Amino acid sequence: MYPIDPNYTANMNDHQRAWFFAEYQRARKDEVIGVLLAIFLGGLGIHHFYLRRDGLGIVYLVFSWTGIPMVIAWVEAFFMPSRVRQYNAMQAMYISSQILGAPQLIPAQPIASAPAGTARCNACGAQVDPTATFCTHCGAAITHSALSSQPAL
Repeated sequence: MYPIDPNYTANMNDHQRAWFFAEYQRARKDEVIGVLLAIFLGGLGIHHFYLRRDGLGIVYLVFSWTGIPMVIAWVEAFFMPSRVRQYNAMQAMYISSQILGAPQLIPAQPIASAPAGTARCNACGAQVDPTATFCTHCGAAITHSALSSQPAL
């Protein structure tokens, strides 16, 4: 396994760190495979599909009959290692943010009193629609208790 920047796992406990490495190992891409795909199947855009760049992959596939994507893919083969490293860094950042939870990255804000009939997100404190399932501010799931859904008398 390639070394990971310790910033991604700095604030994690051992269980979270093991979870991170398991998810990262599953999501990461290999630089050598990226280069080989660009050299041999780059004219069809397979190297873009490998890095989940489907739009460019489809463009390469549509124009593959011209031979131009093959020439471009040979040039892109030199840039594939850095693109794969960038993709892996984005995956590591996404996985660590999901494990640590986005609400920890948002600074705490004082919660003002909400008008009757509104609800607040438990994670970030933002005001949400009482019928909402997810917070529009942080994306956390909203749990409604039986008491909070009843109107005040």
